[in-house]
Amino acid sequence: MLEAPPDLREQVARALAEDVGRGDLTAMLVPSDRRGRARVITREAAVLCGRPWFDEVFRQVDPSVRVEWSADEGSAVVPDQLLCRIDGPARSLLTGE
Repeated sequence: MLEAPPDLREQVARALAEDVGRGDLTAMLVPSDRRGRARVITREAAVLCGRPWFDEVFRQVDPSVRVEWSADEGSAVVPDQLLCRIDGPARSLLTGE
């Protein structure tokens, strides 16, 4: 199982700064009070890797976003398997994705 690096928070902060910069213009097109839900599935067989980074992205974008995992880090997954469900403000979901 992959262990999160000690600088995970900084890695994600740098990636978000590069990707989002001063704001997510696409997300701003969605009304601020709109809520959203998403399901993340896999398209092909794989090994799930990166949950700590995924979780940290949403923690930094908006701590109110809830991620409910259906697969464990390091587990083998099959095509069309549900990996997680995400619920929260629609703008935050769009920014995090």
